[in-house]
Amino acid sequence: MKTHNLTLKPDDTGYWFIVNQGKLLLTGETIQVPQGRWQELQIKEPEMVCQIGQWQQQNCYLVVCNDQADPALWFSARELLTHPESIWFELAARACQLALFLQTHRYCGQCGSRMHLVHWELAMLCHKCGFRCYPRISPCVLVAIVRQQQILLARSKRHKTGFYSILAGFVESGETLEQAAVREVKEEVGIDITNLRYVGSQPWPFPHSLMAGFIADYQSGDIVCQPDEIEEAGWFEFSLLPAVPPVQTLSGTMIEQVRLLVAEKYPG
Repeated sequence: MKTHNLTLKPDDTGYWFIVNQGKLLLTGETIQVPQGRWQELQIKEPEMVCQIGQWQQQNCYLVVCNDQADPALWFSARELLTHPESIWFELAARACQLALFLQTHRYCGQCGSRMHLVHWELAMLCHKCGFRCYPRISPCVLVAIVRQQQILLARSKRHKTGFYSILAGFVESGETLEQAAVREVKEEVGIDITNLRYVGSQPWPFPHSLMAGFIADYQSGDIVCQPDEIEEAGWFEFSLLPAVPPVQTLSGTMIEQVRLLVAEKYPG
């Protein structure tokens, strides 16, 4: 159950996902989500408070407040990605995405009037023209490509030198996930793939993506990097992998899955 636009009492307790301009308030030496009574937070006039889940019989709340000071206390949701309990990153991702939704839908995209948060579902409603909108989700495909005992990894302009990952791209209107995977690989590195197998998905709040992962086999073609998108790409043996994403990410999980598949197919 999710309750929106709450008015809290001073003694209400829970875990508090406090979002300020896309960053989370995290406390303590081990970087934790604040827990305790509402009055202890000393937050004046939040833009929105809503319940986004529960953990260990405690309510988890999103609190949006975009005018708080002391930037040293605010962190990216990535800080919780490697937390031993995956629930914290999941809730942080949801909180950041909902906060962005509120921030970017203050006014109606149809008539320009002020939008209002609906109480019975997570949506913004224009009282003048009746237009209603929901939090945006942008589907994105990840593709791990296998060629015998090698995996194709690439470095985009967004990655630091020496850091590689599998290929990724957004789904276009009218495409299936599978069509997007084939197209993105062809556009980014110029090769053809076959035998797509779905792996899984992961919400990714940077800013509002849903990652869908596939493993594919190399079919044909030589690597030709897409200008202005891919800095370099190549085939890597698993004994000589460069720096890659951690296993807490879907891309890191897929790289590890391909490694296990290759080890099973080519023992020794």
